[in-house]
Amino acid sequence: MKQTLIQLAERREHLIARVSAQRVALADVIEPWRAPLALADQGLFALRFLKRHPVWIVGSVVLLVTFRLGGSMKWLRRGWVSWQIARRVLGR
Repeated sequence: MKQTLIQLAERREHLIARVSAQRVALADVIEPWRAPLALADQGLFALRFLKRHPVWIVGSVVLLVTFRLGGSMKWLRRGWVSWQIARRVLGR
């Protein structure tokens, strides 16, 4: 019985070492995908938000029609720049 316990303990140690090595290898493989997956996650979050709040889509379309596409592009550009500046200032 004691020999069986020793064998089980050795097997357990071997498996733990193997799992540790696999975790390191997996972390190395996944690292280049971290940024693209984060971007995809943000895109999915935005789509879910718009699905839950369709009034934002309607409001955007109304805004575009009201200001016409040419005039609204100037405001959209300003809004985009403002948003980028605010994001950098707030550190997000």
